[in-house]
Amino acid sequence: MNVHKNARLTSWGRERLARAVLSGRTPEAAARAAGVCPRTARKWVARFEAEGIEGLKDRSSRPHRLHRPTPMAVVEQVEALRRQRFTGKQIAAELGVSPATVSRVLSRLGLNRIQALEPAEPIRRYEREHPGELIHIDIKKLGRFDRAGHRITGDRQAGRSRAVGWEFVHVSIDDASRVGFSQILPDEKKESAVAFLRTAVAYYLSLGIAVARVMTDNGSCYRSKAFRDACRDLGLKHIRTRPYTPKTNGKAERFIQTALREWAYAQAYPTSDHRAHELPIWLHRYNWHRPHGSLKSKPPISRLALDRDNLLRLHS
Repeated sequence: MNVHKNARLTSWGRERLARAVLSGRTPEAAARAAGVCPRTARKWVARFEAEGIEGLKDRSSRPHRLHRPTPMAVVEQVEALRRQRFTGKQIAAELGVSPATVSRVLSRLGLNRIQALEPAEPIRRYEREHPGELIHIDIKKLGRFDRAGHRITGDRQAGRSRAVGWEFVHVSIDDASRVGFSQILPDEKKESAVAFLRTAVAYYLSLGIAVARVMTDNGSCYRSKAFRDACRDLGLKHIRTRPYTPKTNGKAERFIQTALREWAYAQAYPTSDHRAHELPIWLHRYNWHRPHGSLKSKPPISRLALDRDNLLRLHS
């Protein structure tokens, strides 16, 4: 039962009202005590007498019977034409009914959007066999702040940070091992994208991962000649996702969501600088200690073939 915050009566209140009237109180007195009009009181009493507790529940306001319902034959014709990719207006002209009727029928059938006619695309899950075969790169824009915001104070007016600007979290994640890397940079321009790419490749190399391919979306910084030249200099093959298909780069998208939940919005930071200071700490926990759902609850670093000496050196 979805009762709005200003509702005078819930199911329990309606039952109490009905029982008060049935026990001898007048509808006017019971309604006045409940803060509703006598007409409302009589309505709930009548429902309670006819249907019991079930009659006091919310129900649709749609009439039980329509005066002139659309014939089933017309509904079937509307569905058949829609599945032939006819538009609503084409169907209305073809069948001689109003576009509004066609729209209502299509909504009831769940065919009002053309996407509903397309077969569901199968979920394609993939994972590279060896670390470094492919890394995913993406960017998340976050607002800077110099005081606690409305997420903490609950007040959108008092204490707002003004003219502080934005910062951009560049992220990368290895497809096979899920080892992640991230940096906060001042913008998402090509210079920052290239700098992050070089730093990320160097970071993975320090773990013994030689990166061969990089996947990005179609952002302007990734389509730039500077990024293309950087990939060439690093010996990387650059793969871009299909336009308007972020799921192709889903591992980076998922990594961003995890970072937001467990780092960016995990605690009440007094300033964005404090938040930035926590990022390397969270990254270490993510790579070395956090159980990963796709890795049988093992941390990403477990996918790397590190001997004991390197493990101790890199973890310290």
